[in-house]
Amino acid sequence: MSRILVTGVSGLLGLNFAMKVHGKAHQVIGVANTTPLTGVDFKCLQAELTEPGAVEKLLDQEQPDLILHCAAIANVDACEANPTLAAEVNGVLPGRIAESARRHDTQMVHISTDAVFDGVRGHYSEDDDPNPLSVYARTKWEGENAVISANPQALIARVNFYGWSTSGQRSLAEFFFNNLSAGKLVFGFSDVFFCPLEVTILAETLLELAGTASSGIYHVVSSECLSKYEFGRRLADEFGLDADLIQPASVRDGGLVAARSPNLQLRTDKLSAALGRQVPGQAAGLKRLHDAYLAGLPQRLQGLSVTNS
Repeated sequence: MSRILVTGVSGLLGLNFAMKVHGKAHQVIGVANTTPLTGVDFKCLQAELTEPGAVEKLLDQEQPDLILHCAAIANVDACEANPTLAAEVNGVLPGRIAESARRHDTQMVHISTDAVFDGVRGHYSEDDDPNPLSVYARTKWEGENAVISANPQALIARVNFYGWSTSGQRSLAEFFFNNLSAGKLVFGFSDVFFCPLEVTILAETLLELAGTASSGIYHVVSSECLSKYEFGRRLADEFGLDADLIQPASVRDGGLVAARSPNLQLRTDKLSAALGRQVPGQAAGLKRLHDAYLAGLPQRLQGLSVTNS
């Protein structure tokens, strides 16, 4: 049995990963930065990883085989409001964890973002130069560089994902589902393109990729790119909701504080070559999201005790 340490375990990816993989083959140890989760079947610890010596102490104590570093300040506009904290958590901390992982001979998977690119042209490969537009994107790119510098054997996954969360308000899929279910009119950006991957498919893919002993940067996103407006309409169709409640809009009129990249189509041929298969398109992900809903996952997640997730 392998031991997997998951930082940011109360977040969307961390929690779904832990719940998906914990079991006979893998033992998950989750780390939350405030109150640990309750009501889960994996070990959950409280730790402030930015404190001096906290990371080293945690690795000495738990002796994981793999670290999945999900913890970050992921709210884009919150990063604009507090760039110093964003730089510490998103930019500096990943390098500290990577260095400790190297010293402990522990495999590390670091979660980054597609937003490191400016989105001017799209169709980005792992070899293309990032040009981050926001504090969030810039600090996440700094985190990538810190990890590579400290631990060249680490794996860096640039991701974009959606799924069910503890708050019910963490992903674009939840935004569309909640509003459409209530019969509310919403807007979807028709000029912003992305390649989101359903979170449990992402969890499986990350674990599979880690099993190949790959290192360096990989784009771990869906093989199919679409606009956020089209994503909302496809979700509506999957759930039998009224897609006409979604009106096309421009990101320029969205009232967002931080700049967003308009075209984040990422190439996945490097990932497909490592896995020996194609990454799923949007239909498979939306079906997985719907199946989880029918199985009661949203209610189960929202019943967990967590703060500041």
